[in-house]
Amino acid sequence: MQVTRPCVVSLRWRLDDAQGQLIDELAEPMEFLLGGDDLFAKVEAALEGQEVGFETDLALQPEEAFGDYDSNLVCFEARGLFPSDVEPGMQFEGLPEGAVTEGMPEAVYTVTEVYPEHVVLDGNHPLAGIGLRMHLTLLDVRQATEAEIQAGSVGEPIFMVQTGAPPDEPIH
Repeated sequence: MQVTRPCVVSLRWRLDDAQGQLIDELAEPMEFLLGGDDLFAKVEAALEGQEVGFETDLALQPEEAFGDYDSNLVCFEARGLFPSDVEPGMQFEGLPEGAVTEGMPEAVYTVTEVYPEHVVLDGNHPLAGIGLRMHLTLLDVRQATEAEIQAGSVGEPIFMVQTGAPPDEPIH
């Protein structure tokens, strides 16, 4: 079967930064909805019309991947708003209750620094502003179900990004 929108593709990849340092390796095949919200547009374009066995190397600029780094998504909040064991690498959904920074979007914020009086939070994706290189292998193609098309996703995360916490530890 040829890759046409909408369909589900089974992929394996290796993702490196622009300097060739490994960021993520998807050794076991994972399914993604092509024509939905699961994949970057440049990855979808490379897969369109291809068949099982297709392999390619892609260079993704920040704007084609996780976006440019936005310094407006960095803020400082009082140390007392956080658990006593707060440390760099911890992530929080949204700003903590009692936060004073205004106009910040709902996002996952990563603690980048902890000081005696305040904590630095960054709402950028950990890979924002980074050029990426991806080696991609197409392992299977199938028709998408109506439920997958309606959801815009197969329901699996795009990337597993290590943030210093064990992968099975929930976001705080």
